[in-house]
Amino acid sequence: MVKSSTDCFVRLDLNNPIFQGNLLALEKQERNAVLDTLNKLRQMTWNQVYRDSGLKWEKINSVKPPEGIDAIYSLRITLSRRATAYRQQDFIRLLTIAADHDSTYGKK
Repeated sequence: MVKSSTDCFVRLDLNNPIFQGNLLALEKQERNAVLDTLNKLRQMTWNQVYRDSGLKWEKINSVKPPEGIDAIYSLRITLSRRATAYRQQDFIRLLTIAADHDSTYGKK
């Protein structure tokens, strides 16, 4: 039986240098909260990610995605921060951790 793309487990891509810099610049408590969320993500299917009310996976319409990427999304990575990412097959490719909620959506 072939699994649909939403039944596959999420695979993490943490290799974006901006995401890494954002993560490493966080205070220890908040960095640990991010790591907890990442651990949660890797245990979920894509269908679970889309439905999880704590993550709040949302398409960002105010930011034009780079060529080759269908859409950029935001998700709650800690109680006070959101991350930006996109989906590529089974991978969630994490891009940034925003300093505040509005900056995730390209607003000031």
